[in-house]
Amino acid sequence: MKQFFNSFTKGSFLTKLSFFVMGISHFFKGQWVKGIIYLSVQIAFFIYMFSYGFSAIGKLKSLGTTEQGWIFDEEKGIDILVAGDNSMLILLYGVFAIFITLAFLFLYRSACIQGYELEQEIKRGKKPLSFRQEIAEYGDSFLHKTLLFLPVTGVVVLTILPLVFMILIAFTNFDRHHQPPGNLFTWVGLENFKAMLSSGSTLGKTFFPVLAWTLVWATLATSLNYILGMLLAMLINKKGIKLKGFYRTIFILSIAIPQFVSLLVMRNILDDDGPLNVLLENAGIISDYVPFLTNATLARISVIVINLWIGIPYTMLITTGILMNIPEDLYESAKIDGATPVTQYFRITLPYVFFVTAPYLITQFIGNINNFNIIYFLTRGGPATLDYYQAGKTDLLVTWLYKLTVNSKDYSYAATIGILVFIISAVFSLIAYRRTSSYKNEEEFG
Repeated sequence: MKQFFNSFTKGSFLTKLSFFVMGISHFFKGQWVKGIIYLSVQIAFFIYMFSYGFSAIGKLKSLGTTEQGWIFDEEKGIDILVAGDNSMLILLYGVFAIFITLAFLFLYRSACIQGYELEQEIKRGKKPLSFRQEIAEYGDSFLHKTLLFLPVTGVVVLTILPLVFMILIAFTNFDRHHQPPGNLFTWVGLENFKAMLSSGSTLGKTFFPVLAWTLVWATLATSLNYILGMLLAMLINKKGIKLKGFYRTIFILSIAIPQFVSLLVMRNILDDDGPLNVLLENAGIISDYVPFLTNATLARISVIVINLWIGIPYTMLITTGILMNIPEDLYESAKIDGATPVTQYFRITLPYVFFVTAPYLITQFIGNINNFNIIYFLTRGGPATLDYYQAGKTDLLVTWLYKLTVNSKDYSYAATIGILVFIISAVFSLIAYRRTSSYKNEEEFG
């Protein structure tokens, strides 16, 4: 902003004028095409804003005032459906208008600063670049900007804009009772967050138990996969073990098979009338079926165990290469000092591998917090319970969010959960990563 204000205060009359008429400075200093482009953008922006933009932003305050309804036409003698406001479109168009405004302000600042810089170049006796020469520079010196333009635009339009829209939904009462265009939804401020975080409300009695299970699940799924995958890699890499490639191939097969296929197969196997229960009953081991997926405790144990089968091979592959790079001298010195294999593991192997894989471990933890597939395809969040609102005993926050969206159409509550999950994930990631040796000592292991 300092550069922007300096351009106005130190610039010539033409430069100051370009703050009101974009591109005028470029136009009179030889850059005709660029000046016309800037002026066209400004005219198009004002036409859009006065035609739709200001109205769209203004309607954000109320999200609509007129509901769709039937009125009696006395001339025709029939009821006529009169279209009303659509809160969803009002919110979407308003957010879009704000983004358009921000994009224009960014371009406006760039045009003003460039006008001043162009003036300084002319004072130094440097000839301004033609439009063709500037285009050529964007294929050479500024190639990085050219290559990043489309990806950045795509991220803004397809990711950031929808995210802002969904975040704003959390501050409304958009649910099955407020479905546009038949019904309007309005701003409710922090009411959804208060309901979600209040221990006395129905939502609060669901949120906190589901959050607790989500954290327990993420911790066990991450730590067990990590430790057991590392131990498996150590076992296969151990001297004297033959057919190492064969063993690795066997475990990698579980990765090659699509995860949802494996989970659906396991769901059928663990069903109350599934093959496993039938086999155990025919063998005389059990007299009645084991509720692997219909008992809350057993269902939670089942998803953790099955996740081991799916997740351990990933950790094995990642740690195999790291284990091969640990200097043998460390182990030889430890053996001379009388260190047992357990001591060597906790003092050499685990710290070395953890130093390299700490960011991966944090990523896996966050991924398990949002691990939709294994819960939904295996248990669908069940077993169901009347103690929770639209959630089952194995539901994670992400699967509960899905159910609120699809089953009960509580979009505002789902958006609220999405924000809370993001806050939890972001805070944990930042704190955990800053405490790892990978962050503190990037250049050395110790």
